[in-house]
Amino acid sequence: MKRSEIREHIFKLVFCGDFHPSEEIPAQVQIYFEELTEATEEEHGYIAGKVERIKEKVPEIDGRINEVAQGWKTPRMGKADLAILRLAVYEMLFDEDVPVKVAINEAVELAKKYGGDDSPSFVNGILAKLA
Repeated sequence: MKRSEIREHIFKLVFCGDFHPSEEIPAQVQIYFEELTEATEEEHGYIAGKVERIKEKVPEIDGRINEVAQGWKTPRMGKADLAILRLAVYEMLFDEDVPVKVAINEAVELAKKYGGDDSPSFVNGILAKLA
């Protein structure tokens, strides 16, 4: 599976996390993996681990987003945009394996696919301020 495909699955699980209590997330991840038959066990482990690490850092990540988001604090943001931003900010700040430019580009691509018409420019603007 390509890294961009793995990132998309991570995004979907981070997005899902906003609709379930924290204690239900492991069960939700397991349900998701039951449908994700094309991924290897190693990829499952990578995805689940990264989702967990992002969830642990949400308060810090949201704080960084709120520092640069003018007029759009995280509670007002669309859930898809916020999940994309959380993933990208995590990669930019805490994942040394992902170059900042790649994190931004992949986030913009996810915003084009899953966000609204203004999502790509919104996501790009927030991440550019953090870069």
